[in-house]
Amino acid sequence: DGAAMWALVHEAGTLDPNSAYLYVLLADRFADTCAVAERDGRLVGMLTGFRPPRDPSTYFVWQVGVSPSARGEGLAGRLLDEVVARHPEVRFLEATVSPSNAASDALFTGFARRHGAPLHRSEGYGAELFPRPHGGAAHEPEPLLRIGPFSASGSSTPERSLS
Repeated sequence: DGAAMWALVHEAGTLDPNSAYLYVLLADRFADTCAVAERDGRLVGMLTGFRPPRDPSTYFVWQVGVSPSARGEGLAGRLLDEVVARHPEVRFLEATVSPSNAASDALFTGFARRHGAPLHRSEGYGAELFPRPHGGAAHEPEPLLRIGPFSASGSSTPERSLS
């Protein structure tokens, strides 16, 4: 699934792509905190994340991507719910979301609403922390969203997840 995740990131066109090796590593070593969704044998959604060792009650979302052909169907929200449901000890969800990323902001706001949990915003990572490509645009800041505490109950399941 790692190679397919890498391809989906490039197809989606909305995520910062990482190396193909990273997606292979995530699919292999972090399968319990990642999820994918397929339709007709083709990857249409993915979620990557992890539980920080110093705070295992938190799930940190690294990337969530949905193929343009599957957008607007609530797939990203179902992937989030499914991964959280695998880990009933998780009480908080964190993600960094750039100010211009309205889709991710709506995704996490919806998650908080579905789970009846407060959403708090804090500084996260400032723009000055990101390298600026030669002649390229500056990276936006990535404020931290923290949702919780919540219960994983009532989560739904995507079409297929990593195992």
